[in-house]
Amino acid sequence: MPLKSFVREIGNMSKKFTKKEKHECRRGGAYIAPDSSPLSSTAGSSTALTEHGRWANLPPELLLDIIQRVEARETCWPGRGDVVACASVCRSWRQITKEVVKTPEQCGFLTFPISLKQPGSRDTPIECFIQREKATSTYRLYMGLSPALSGNLNKLLLVAKKVRRATCNDFVISLVGNDFSRSSNNYVGKLKSNFMGTKFNIFDSQPSKDSLVRSTNRSLQKTHLRQVSPRKPMFITAKISYELNVLRTRGPRRMKCDMYSIPASAIGQGGTAPTPTAFTNCNDEARLGFKTLKSTQNVPLVLRNKAPRWHEQLQCWCLNFKGRVTVASVKNFQLVAAAEPSQNVAVPEQEKVILQFGKIGKDIFTMDYRYPLSALQAFAISLSSFDTKPVCE
Repeated sequence: MPLKSFVREIGNMSKKFTKKEKHECRRGGAYIAPDSSPLSSTAGSSTALTEHGRWANLPPELLLDIIQRVEARETCWPGRGDVVACASVCRSWRQITKEVVKTPEQCGFLTFPISLKQPGSRDTPIECFIQREKATSTYRLYMGLSPALSGNLNKLLLVAKKVRRATCNDFVISLVGNDFSRSSNNYVGKLKSNFMGTKFNIFDSQPSKDSLVRSTNRSLQKTHLRQVSPRKPMFITAKISYELNVLRTRGPRRMKCDMYSIPASAIGQGGTAPTPTAFTNCNDEARLGFKTLKSTQNVPLVLRNKAPRWHEQLQCWCLNFKGRVTVASVKNFQLVAAAEPSQNVAVPEQEKVILQFGKIGKDIFTMDYRYPLSALQAFAISLSSFDTKPVCE
């Protein structure tokens, strides 16, 4: 059987979802069969084993070769969905697919939902764009250059919804566009602002086990009280602050990001950033998070906006976005690492743009990120630029 026909048959077999799952799949969702399903007594599980039996019994060497060919051929979405389809066949297919598919840091591709929490590529930035819907206060993150160039082939990555409260604003982040419940498996985190919109905290529902997580005693107390609640606990993984501009001096916004979940040594020679490999169980993660929510000796990575230059002819502040930003806006920014001299970080590494965000249309913004940031972290930082900041401009 030709490889193309083989993959098509696997894809058709993996698309037997419910109507809701089909709807989300058309909007960019990626669904994978659960890792651990009860195989002992249910009739449904035995039916599934019978249905996938002819594929599950393939020799491991042949199966490895098939998945390697599929993975090497599909380098972008929607074709990348064939790789996800291979992981949806059965447990043996899923295990080998996980071994074949590399992290975004190694290959520069986003494949499974967990890729959104893994660091981006070291070599080239991963290019995305954000579509804003003012009427619903919704922000959608897509993979690709822009809606005009990607057309209907856009891959939906994350969706955020702004919730206005009396003393703050929350940006709830989900994997899908119609489920922002904190008790849902689609919930991945949120961005919370202060009353003035100058300080933000990034919360993650499931930080990696080796990440550096900090929290105040108050947050720790709240986490402990919420153990009995079905809602997922919250962990502060980063803090964003914008400098006040009380004198109304000319110039762009100045921002600083303290990435508690990323050590400063990650950008140094031989440094590594925390890379989660799977979404963990909510209750297990709650117990783990309660133990790891404490100050550590490691210094967190600090990001600052790159200082623009004043253009005399245009009479405006300018940054080189290399064609990815076309509209002047106070929201535009580039973030670079702010390393101390004692950290022995090379100058080229400090000048490398880790995250850039800018406007290209009325409600369209580009977002390009790279190692050591993940798509979730980059999206949360970009969302902070949308909030109103009258005291910073």
